Amino acid sequence: MTPRSDRLKRLVRLQRQIKALHETRHATHLSQAANARQEAAELLEALNAASPLPGLFPDLYNRRIGAAMGRETEAMAQADIEAGRVATATARTNIVERAWRDAARLEEREAAEKETLENVERGALPGPKSDKAK
Repeated sequence: MTPRSDRLKRLVRLQRQIKALHETRHATHLSQAANARQEAAELLEALNAASPLPGLFPDLYNRRIGAAMGRETEAMAQADIEAGRVATATARTNIVERAWRDAARLEEREAAEKETLENVERGALPGPKSDKAK
């Protein structure tokens, strides 16, 4: 069986990957929201411009502006959810890292104590008999 610190080290690596996944998803949602906001602004600008095309189809432009604003709202809501998941993943990562450091310190301390005990036992045991007793 592998030592506890090795298992915790692998768990730390996994938690970091999960955290990175949520950070990436959060950034993606923010980017989608920004794109939708920009599309709505461009459509509104085209609608307000003196261009003849938006004047012919104002309902179409209004629907597309509304849809873009809806996509922005939805993407921001998803980004907020992912931000919560990032915070949770960060907390979990910190807890596992702390447990990993504690386990590594404990294993080092146990190894040092074992080595010290072995050195004491070797020093207390009588060595090979010398020729002085003859």
